[in-house]
Amino acid sequence: MRKRLFPALLAGLLLILAAAALALTSPASAAPAATPQDAAQALRDDPVYVDPGARDQLSVADEKALENKITDADKPVFVAVLPDTPAFPEEDLLQTLRSDTGITGVYAIRLGDGFDAGADPQVMPTRAVENLTAAVENPTTAGNADAQLNAFVDRAVEQARGTAPASWSGGGGAADESGAPVGGLITLGALVAAGGAGAYAISRRNKRRKEEEERVALDKLRVVVDEDITAYGETLERLDFHPAEKGADDTMRADYERALDSYESAKTKMDRATHPSDVRGVTQSLEDGRYSLAVLEARRTGEAIPARRPPCFFDPRHGPSVADVLWTPSGGAAREVPVCGADEVRLSQGEDPMSRTVDVGDGTRRPYWEAGPAYGPWAGGYFAGGLLPGLLVGTMLGSMLATPAYASEYGGGDFGDGGAGGDWGGGDFSGSDFDSSGFGGGGFGDGGGFGGGGFDGGGF
Repeated sequence: MRKRLFPALLAGLLLILAAAALALTSPASAAPAATPQDAAQALRDDPVYVDPGARDQLSVADEKALENKITDADKPVFVAVLPDTPAFPEEDLLQTLRSDTGITGVYAIRLGDGFDAGADPQVMPTRAVENLTAAVENPTTAGNADAQLNAFVDRAVEQARGTAPASWSGGGGAADESGAPVGGLITLGALVAAGGAGAYAISRRNKRRKEEEERVALDKLRVVVDEDITAYGETLERLDFHPAEKGADDTMRADYERALDSYESAKTKMDRATHPSDVRGVTQSLEDGRYSLAVLEARRTGEAIPARRPPCFFDPRHGPSVADVLWTPSGGAAREVPVCGADEVRLSQGEDPMSRTVDVGDGTRRPYWEAGPAYGPWAGGYFAGGLLPGLLVGTMLGSMLATPAYASEYGGGDFGDGGAGGDWGGGDFSGSDFDSSGFGGGGFGDGGGFGGGGFDGGGF
């Protein structure tokens, strides 16, 4: 009896597995997604979704290659290829897809022959998405979905901030041209046993990678900021002022107190810094302190109170600037930069300014604008209010900050939001709590265009 029972159980198990396999490969399971919500659900698991109704736009092999490109880059870039049908209404499609997916990132949609893209501002600034979208809307790529999407993704993964969402498993299962998930048959049992552990491992890996990137950047910044704090402290020590001295009044004492408070504030903020973006507050305090010293000096000498100007572009330790002069970086275009009196004289005499240099490795030091994006938060604290990108355009640091590595704060910056609309970094789950201005879009037009409508609203 027992001998006959085991084969019967085995046969039953085989029947169950066969039924599961049949369900995975049946035409019903390959039915087109009826709504954008179905596409959004798929994007939570993989970076690329191709609706079966749009399979003629992108082959399975091309879809897989595009997925691998995104997951290998570990960036929150989402791509949906959808049929131009009433099931996917053009109006607000980008915003709807982003809202239903619920993950911060860069979103691109190929709708029939049309194309549109949007992004959370903290992941990629609006202007950058606008430029990138325009770049892939050309006769060379617009008529070929694979070429257009790869052109977009190639640039997007270089510029997008943040990391891939932990919910991605590293790509969906392989499928045949009918859309049947062949890989599902192979991984059916493994997913049941290891799915949860795999997702946890991916999440931990991404978190550790992000933490390591931030630690390295903060270590670089700490050296530069400590030099600045030390230089400011030495300036205070050399200051020939005592609150009780003859001629000192309450306004002078208040200026002096603000200068001292700025020094203590900078030290405290740096001691507590755990993230590159924290450095911005440190250099802001130092800039405030140097301006207070300039005001104090003017009061003591009877001169006019100086206007609040940004610090010297070439080295903020020089103090507040006194003029704007024309300067051309190596290989760049001329622009006006704020300079201190000493550098103004040097430039007028054809000499090089006294530029702030930083270590770029192997003991080599170069001007900070020729260094990497790690110095963005340091410079952003000195040159706030959106001033920095214009000053640095055409330089190495400026090129990085002008891309989505600069969302007001990774040159001004950090590795997450950067004050650009929301508390979420790239690849984080935010649900419907996001800044929709980045998903205004320009509409979908025939042949990959935007119908000549350009970009509207606060988004693009």
